[in-house]
Amino acid sequence: MIRLEKVTKYYAMKGGERHYVVKDIDLDIPMNKSLAILGPNGAGKSTLLRMIGGAEAPNSGKIITDASVSWPLGVGVGFQGSLTGRQNLLFVCQINGLTKGETNLILEKVQEFAELGKFFDMPVKTYSSGMRARLGFGLSINFDFDYYLIDELTSVGDAIFRKKAKAAFEEIRKRASLVFVAHNLNTLKESCESALFLRKGIATYHESVDEGIECYEEFIKQHQPKKAVKKAAPLKKKPTSSQKTPNDLKNI
Repeated sequence: MIRLEKVTKYYAMKGGERHYVVKDIDLDIPMNKSLAILGPNGAGKSTLLRMIGGAEAPNSGKIITDASVSWPLGVGVGFQGSLTGRQNLLFVCQINGLTKGETNLILEKVQEFAELGKFFDMPVKTYSSGMRARLGFGLSINFDFDYYLIDELTSVGDAIFRKKAKAAFEEIRKRASLVFVAHNLNTLKESCESALFLRKGIATYHESVDEGIECYEEFIKQHQPKKAVKKAAPLKKKPTSSQKTPNDLKNI
């Protein structure tokens, strides 16, 4: 289980104001139950994911777990840009204490899964964001975690790769839990059972992902900017015989 106790995260703004991502949130993320994180743009979904993964610290409160949690898997996944894809993977395997045989097996599997071709041995700074995501995804699914943190990975790659990624998600769900950020609500419905809805520093947990999505959609509907209604120009009335001008009378 991952437990958030009175977790608050904010960013300082000009004039001393604070933009709250979450404020005094208490939450238990259970094992074997995948969680969708919902919210409008700028609500802090990716920030919360980074905090759960330990890549970013809250301003107050604490996040406690005795489970293994992946690094956030997404388009913005971090690699050392001057190193090649292969070198980055070798580094990760080394710091995790893998043997040479285990490392070679992971390199082989990731190279096949990520479909990077010659780019696998080129500096990561030459990669597109999608290529970085595929490398990170391929690496992560070859490590065993209790929780996988996923940030907008469903649109990465072509249709064939997305099909492969979806199959990998299904395999992960059999042995671990997903904490999932995605704009595609159908993907969240397929992959998650519960939901956390973020907005304006408030976080609401829903046991049912359908219920969470319903609340999110209602919020979006209520907060959509209203379109300005253009007033139709008044119709010009044709002059009656009594209103005809001298020029009109000449033509009679």
